[in-house]
Amino acid sequence: MSDESKLILDDASDKMHRTLEHLKEALLGIRAGKANQHVLKGITVEYYGNPTPVEQVASITIPDAKTILVQPWERNMIAPIEKAILVANIGLTPSNNGEHIRLSIPALTEDRRRELVKQVREVAEKARVSLRSARRDAVDNFKKAQKDGMAEDEAKTGEQDAQKLLDNYSKKVEEVVSAKEKEIMTV
Repeated sequence: MSDESKLILDDASDKMHRTLEHLKEALLGIRAGKANQHVLKGITVEYYGNPTPVEQVASITIPDAKTILVQPWERNMIAPIEKAILVANIGLTPSNNGEHIRLSIPALTEDRRRELVKQVREVAEKARVSLRSARRDAVDNFKKAQKDGMAEDEAKTGEQDAQKLLDNYSKKVEEVVSAKEKEIMTV
């Protein structure tokens, strides 16, 4: 295998690895019936005129399996954080006692579990599309390299290797998704 082939496959592998990591990160934000501070990831609040992630203006703790405690570092941030959580529509209703915000995680209904599984599948499909895109880019690069002088056998082998990479990462995506679905559906 030439350096050029190795470079093309390494690039495809890197893109696929990043896609898998992004999928895992995205699935952390989908709650499965137990408290997880990742459900607040991506929620921003206005802080001195700048949109700032909640985790940068408050400490987030998990005192028990059904509760998330958000303790703002500044008392005047309680109302904006509470509003941001409501607007984010993550299925949790905040309650505050003047010092901190408590989010109680309700038990998931069967319908809500199905909705979450559907959400997981949508995120997984985006990951699959991204994986196929990385493979297509690699195949295109091999075709271009062949036009620029790469041996036809090497280009075909490279395309097959790109397909093997896709198959490998697709299997990993399926494992991650089925584990998350199982976690959500477990009562």
